[in-house]
Amino acid sequence: MGGVTSTIAAKFAFFPPNPPSYRVEADDSCGGCLHIPEVPRRDDVDVLKLRTRRGYDIVAVHIKHPKSTATLLYSHGNAADLGQMFELFVELSNRLRVNLMGYDYSGYGQSTGKLLFPLKQPTECNTYADIDAAHKCLKEKYGVKDEQLILYGQSVGSGPTLDLASRLPNLRGVVLHSPILSGMRVLYPVKRTYWFDIYKNIDKIGLVNCSVLVIHGTADEVVDCSHGKQLWELCKEKYDPLWISGGGHCNLELYPEFIRHLKKFVLSLGKSKTAANASKKTTAEPDNQSKPSEGGSSDTFELGADLPEVSRNSLDSRLEKSKRSNKPEKSRMSTDRVDRIRRKKGLVW
Repeated sequence: MGGVTSTIAAKFAFFPPNPPSYRVEADDSCGGCLHIPEVPRRDDVDVLKLRTRRGYDIVAVHIKHPKSTATLLYSHGNAADLGQMFELFVELSNRLRVNLMGYDYSGYGQSTGKLLFPLKQPTECNTYADIDAAHKCLKEKYGVKDEQLILYGQSVGSGPTLDLASRLPNLRGVVLHSPILSGMRVLYPVKRTYWFDIYKNIDKIGLVNCSVLVIHGTADEVVDCSHGKQLWELCKEKYDPLWISGGGHCNLELYPEFIRHLKKFVLSLGKSKTAANASKKTTAEPDNQSKPSEGGSSDTFELGADLPEVSRNSLDSRLEKSKRSNKPEKSRMSTDRVDRIRRKKGLVW
């Protein structure tokens, strides 16, 4: 029954770009290693195909940072794919000084293969298998321990993020970016969870043991800010949330406070990990370290203009006019350039 329900709900929840914004090709010059022709080739990026427990092959990218002490596993929203998200992933890796893995859900981008039959429609159950495959790859290929792992879920990506976080007791941290309480609650202000609902985050957030950062725009017309606020209230270990005044659903990266607060959160996780290790060694040293200087580093993203165009085949055209007046302060990144990463289209969770 759950699989049927998830398949029906998927018709309302998933809008993979069509056609996909990227291709995956093998390069014989490096022993058949994979690359994405639509994005710049980098020595610090691995392009991977991962087999999920449900039999699908999904595409993932792993970005290495030379000074990383943590790895971030990013689950994107419902109307984007890896080609559109790639440069944002590179920027986040650089700004946060973390290794980063991003992946496409089954049915998105080039994550479509199952034997000879392509997957035509993503499902909730498949996204859970997808993030499990990415997590398994991080452990087995890159040696990442859960204590080094930060899960990041944007919009509908908060679903697989919280599902995995609820099953891993030793995570370093979780970031929920414009998260949903559940699929049904995005559409209707229901007070209870129904059997046919999808992504029941409201029932899973209490099972997460690590520190949780919630980021949400106060002017989000797709997923109301109340979703983020209620999830934050239900967290066991709350980190100071970020409610971005005037922020919409698809433009929070434009605001300087976005990257500032995210960097502060990642740094705090590193400090708490160090403190925990020191406690285990029964060393009592005073914490007299000053905060790391962020001088010389911009608090807004500078992304290139050579990204693949974002598909317009979703329900998100109604937000464009309503959000034009909500411009972030002193951002050096133009609206058009952000639009190419994450287009403002109707029901984009």
